[in-house]
Formats: sequence, C-alpha cells, structure tokens
Amino acid sequence: MTLLQDQLITLSTALTSLAALSIVAVATLRGWRGWLDLKRAELDQGASEPARLPAADRIEMADLRERIRKLEAIAEGVDL
Repeated sequence: MTLLQDQLITLSTALTSLAALSIVAVATLRGWRGWLDLKRAELDQGASEPARLPAADRIEMADLRERIRKLEAIAEGVDL
C-alpha cells in the first residue's frame, strides 16, 4: 500500500470512530435527560398527594391504640 492509502484508511477510521462516539454521547444524553424528567415528575406527583380524610386518621389512631393495648396486656402477662 502506498502512503496515501494508509493515510486515507487512518482518516476514515478516525472519522468513523468520532461519528460513533458522537452518536453514543447524544443517545446517552437524551436518556439522562429523560430519566431526570421522570424523576422530576415523580417528585411533583409526590408533592400533590391528596390530603387524608379525618375519618381515616381516626381509624388509624384507633388501630394504634388497640395495638398498644394488646402490647401492654402482653407485657403484663394477661391473656387476651
């Protein structure tokens, strides 16, 4: 091979490698941006959760009180 052919092969290999690297970089950047948008949407959705109803709070408090009562009975050795 001549010197000119060697230079053309080297140049074409370098340009192909640069093009491939650019494509991978652009695809990675788009994926990163998409992932960030997804996380932002999850954070925004989490902030706008509906408020709990007072009845649900009362039911949960009653359940917790019942559990505490049972734990105290177990600690005292009383069979339920």
